[in-house]
Amino acid sequence: MNETILVIEDEVKIARLVRDYLENAGYRVLVATRGDEGLALARTERPDLIVLDLMLPGLDGLELCRKVRQSSQVPIIMVTARAEEADKLIGLELGADDYITKPFSPRELVARVRAVLRRVRGGEAPPELLRAGDLALDVAAHAVTLSGQPVQLTPTEFALLETLMRSPGRVFSRLQLLEQALGEAYEGYERTVDAHIKNLRQKIEPDPKNPRYIITVYGVGYRLDA
Repeated sequence: MNETILVIEDEVKIARLVRDYLENAGYRVLVATRGDEGLALARTERPDLIVLDLMLPGLDGLELCRKVRQSSQVPIIMVTARAEEADKLIGLELGADDYITKPFSPRELVARVRAVLRRVRGGEAPPELLRAGDLALDVAAHAVTLSGQPVQLTPTEFALLETLMRSPGRVFSRLQLLEQALGEAYEGYERTVDAHIKNLRQKIEPDPKNPRYIITVYGVGYRLDA
């Protein structure tokens, strides 16, 4: 296992604990205790995943997430002491793939890291191309195009879109969509799927307010227009 994990956490004891557990799990770990330092490492070291605390000196975690997403689709797991759902949703809307709330078990964080990286790596399935109108998703290449133009998606957005495109016309509840896209062990709050769908619509819909592809079925969930 050669993946590099960047941990951006200003509480030194937590950063060391997380580093130790991730290194014991076989990962190469970089640590930054300031947001600006973390952003610099993210740009120079190109880690395979970022574990990002929201409350940081130098540069706020949400702003750091926004800056990273301007040039990279690296998976991001947010770590926050904030209990408010709004903060988690803001992070997800900025492109984070998952979140974990302090206090947390280091073993749980390692499990989340493994789960997200598995989604990024995907399986060894043969090439497969899914289509819906002008939208095309290449499973093997982990690539999406709209009218022939590449669309940059986070790993979570890609997994959700792939799930919808595999069953056009089927209505998924939020929980079903999360379980099928991210795995049955996913423990995130199911309403966070709304944030990911909002991001997807911004990227693939000609008019996100009047979606053509991902349709809301009120009181139930979402479906891909067949």
